[in-house]
Amino acid sequence: MSMSTTTQAGGPITVDTLRPEDYAAWLRLARGYKTFYETELPESSYQQTWQRLRQGDGVFAFAARVDGQMLGITHYLFHPSTWSADVCYLQDLFVDQAARGQGVARALIEQVARTARQRGAPRLYWLTQQNNQRARRLYDRVASHHGFIRYDYPVA
Repeated sequence: MSMSTTTQAGGPITVDTLRPEDYAAWLRLARGYKTFYETELPESSYQQTWQRLRQGDGVFAFAARVDGQMLGITHYLFHPSTWSADVCYLQDLFVDQAARGQGVARALIEQVARTARQRGAPRLYWLTQQNNQRARRLYDRVASHHGFIRYDYPVA
């Protein structure tokens, strides 16, 4: 599954699935994502996640590339919903700092949306931090915020 659009700088953005040779580029972006959210993980967690993404083990990924260079990633999954068919949750979205504002994040969201539509999911949703203003400017243009607040209850 692949899709192409153009960055504001003029280069084509290609969005497709992860390839076996993408680990180093994916790892750089995945670490950037975790750093942004002030989360540290051991190397083994990245390796396990990579394996799950490559196997399609309940979680999936797309990579956005410009001139063959991976500049953004997104991870998503489908899960049951009480009141409808499975819904799509866009769990992680990260774009290299130098490529932000050029359409990479939008291209990734749109590819996940196409995948959700093809699967028959009635809803695609995601979360972000309230103070993530740059991302929220895009999200406010492409989606609707319905005012929900997330709570995390410690179970461990």
